[in-house]
Amino acid sequence: MANEEDDPIIQEIDVFLARSLLEKLYLFQYPIRPASMTYDDVTHLSAKIKPKQQKVELEMAIDTLNPNYCRSKGEQIALNVDGTCTDETSTYSSKLMDKQTFCSSQAASNVSRYAAAVYKKGELHLTPLHGILQLRPSFTYLDKADAKHREREAANEGGDSSQDEAEDDVKQITVRFSRPETEQARQRRVQSYEFLQKRQAEEHWVHLHYYGLKDSRSEHERQYLFSQGHGLAENTELIKSPSEYLMMLMPPSIEEENDKPMAPSNVLSMAQLRTLPLADQIKILMKNVKVMPFANLLSLLGSGTDPTAVLRCVQQVALLVQGNWVVKSDVLYPKDTSSPHSGVPAEVLCRGRDFVMWKFTQDRWVVRKEVAAVTKLCPEDVKDFLEHMSVARINKGWEFMLPYDEDFVKKHPDIVQRQQMLWMGIQAKLEKVYNLLTEHLTPKKQEAQSAHLLLVSGEQRVNMAKAKVKQNYGQLEKEFQKQKAEMKSNDTSAKTDVSNIRIKEEPVSVEEPMDTSAHEGLNNGLVNGLHPAQGSMDPVNGHLPGGCIDRVAQELKAFVSSTFKKQFVLTLSELKRLFNLHLASLPPGHTLFSGISDKMLQDMVLDTGCKQILVPFPPQTAASPDELKVYALWEAGDTYDQHRQVLLDIFSKNYRVRRNVIQNQLSQECGEDLNKQEVDRVLKVSFCSLW
Repeated sequence: MANEEDDPIIQEIDVFLARSLLEKLYLFQYPIRPASMTYDDVTHLSAKIKPKQQKVELEMAIDTLNPNYCRSKGEQIALNVDGTCTDETSTYSSKLMDKQTFCSSQAASNVSRYAAAVYKKGELHLTPLHGILQLRPSFTYLDKADAKHREREAANEGGDSSQDEAEDDVKQITVRFSRPETEQARQRRVQSYEFLQKRQAEEHWVHLHYYGLKDSRSEHERQYLFSQGHGLAENTELIKSPSEYLMMLMPPSIEEENDKPMAPSNVLSMAQLRTLPLADQIKILMKNVKVMPFANLLSLLGSGTDPTAVLRCVQQVALLVQGNWVVKSDVLYPKDTSSPHSGVPAEVLCRGRDFVMWKFTQDRWVVRKEVAAVTKLCPEDVKDFLEHMSVARINKGWEFMLPYDEDFVKKHPDIVQRQQMLWMGIQAKLEKVYNLLTEHLTPKKQEAQSAHLLLVSGEQRVNMAKAKVKQNYGQLEKEFQKQKAEMKSNDTSAKTDVSNIRIKEEPVSVEEPMDTSAHEGLNNGLVNGLHPAQGSMDPVNGHLPGGCIDRVAQELKAFVSSTFKKQFVLTLSELKRLFNLHLASLPPGHTLFSGISDKMLQDMVLDTGCKQILVPFPPQTAASPDELKVYALWEAGDTYDQHRQVLLDIFSKNYRVRRNVIQNQLSQECGEDLNKQEVDRVLKVSFCSLW
């Protein structure tokens, strides 16, 4: 009631259905034209229609006196289409493109829901539309121009040949008689695209006469849009109940109803299934699923089902295998049926499938060749048996598809004992039919145990590798000490002049060398960061020739400066990645291949005017130590220096900040109101590498 009072009815309008133009009224959608040009100004030279195809062609005059009309272009188009001579067949008789053709296409396949409405004196009159056509410019004149061009080229080529040329040689003609067309061939021909195009071309055009908007004939025809009589007899369609009127406005789509897939005759929904007796429900479920734990069977039968009754019924259609219920063979292969693959009767198929089920009661693995050798059935039938209850494993065989159900075995020992007795009877029958040997009756426990021992987990492999490394560590240490002693003796005997050698002093215990193993593929043949083809500069254990350290520092400083000018904020991990990419682009023998440690790189970052931002990351973060070290260029000399310094100060206090907090802080510190787009721009410029 409250909603109705807030939205009162302002006016009631009577609706009438006009039938005078029924199946005659079309809606034409013209291309967009300039606002200064109305359709009263457009001159229609001719119009024609194909009623069956609902195809219309309109020929409209072009205002050649308009200042926007390019006269030279119009003359060129007319010349290309008609050539120099003009006759009755010419498209443009005035030697100027002064008209344009519009061709229609259907805008909607189903127009039964559309109508043209006219409102007059408090009454709304509706007339159903018979079609909605969109008019688009037709460029068939370009095809005529191409045809004229090809004719001129052919004439020029023909004129070059000599008139005295001898007549063409006589050619042999092969005559063939067409065969009688079959019904299938005729249907294919009728449905072909060429046949449909031919039929559409055969329909004759019906020429129309165009009347302008203010013409007296147009005024007369426009009166048919109003209902001729206001009696109830002519508007019975509108005297319906609300539900019937809504159904008329929005009828159900026939296409959607036809598209609904029909369920097969042997498929039941769960709602239909639960209307059947309990025994039939269990039989249908087991026949479709084939292997199922008892808990899943209870869940499918719905809540409130008696488990005791389910146990009583399931034993009639299934057997217990490894704590799970497997449908009986005679349920899948009823009497008087046969194999779809080999035609073997159902009795033989049941025996073969029982043998497979019995094998799974003895072991989790079954070999397909062994089953085929015992049952003497075709491979397709054996494969069907195995697919019912197992999964193929590469180089192992077929494994039972469900794990052993210990819960059911513990809860129902009486059922398990009864099923074991049934399997003993089935085993006795199989022994007589197949003459089973002792190797078929006993499960291969030893082979299973040996196979189990061969399986090694990934953790065990890692432990074995660590143990092997520890064993070889002592021997490797001895060899290393021996090589080190030889190198010292060689250095002493060589009496090298060390006056120009400068030693790079770095505390090894404080900073480890830069790890470049992650980017090993980028180093173009680098070995431990060095090119093997280095000549003049060959550092050994950190020793560089004189003057090399200064050049290395200059090159490193240039790299760091250019990198931070492009990306103002970087983590140490990202900086190391960019440095490795830079090394990969350098030629062999470059000074930077002398070896750059993490400490040297970090010191150079601080020397170039950058600062380390101590972001308070949470202690439980999974980021590496290099990712926790954040460096930023404090002053870049652009308009965002102040904004960037405020942002860095914010993130030095908290690693996660809301956008509105950043916006308020920037407005307070910088003294200007920034909107959301400007804040996003500042964040993107300042943290583009981390964004």
